[in-house]
Amino acid sequence: MISLSVNGKNISVNDSPDTPLLWVLRDTLGMTGTKFGCGVALCGACTVHLDGAPVRSCSTPVSAAAGRKITTIEAMAASPVGKAVQAAWIKHDVPQCGYCQSGQIMGAAALLAKTRKPSDTDIDAAMSGILCRCGTYNQIRAAIKDAAQSMRTGS
Repeated sequence: MISLSVNGKNISVNDSPDTPLLWVLRDTLGMTGTKFGCGVALCGACTVHLDGAPVRSCSTPVSAAAGRKITTIEAMAASPVGKAVQAAWIKHDVPQCGYCQSGQIMGAAALLAKTRKPSDTDIDAAMSGILCRCGTYNQIRAAIKDAAQSMRTGS
């Protein structure tokens, strides 16, 4: 048994220690918000937070997440940062097909949790490797800036 903390809940799973965290989240726990994209940590669709840092769950063995705080897209609305990011995503009409959006939101939330006034360079670095096949990068950048502004002003 592997003990995990997922979105604030303690859970034990009976998966093999080398099973990718993505498959434990999706198949064992039924949390399908985290998406499978490439399977080799190149696209970012599977991004979750481990202790607040964005990681690619498709290449992270579940054993590496034991004893750490896992946060998935399902819990984003529970935090002020996640709520601000999701509101900005809607305001700026970011999603096209939507497939990459959970990874994009997780990346943006991790950035804004550390950097309350990100520059374009900060945004580019944080979002690097989270691919959007629809090309909504301009809307993503605008939404991140908007979320940062709303967090600073409380609006």
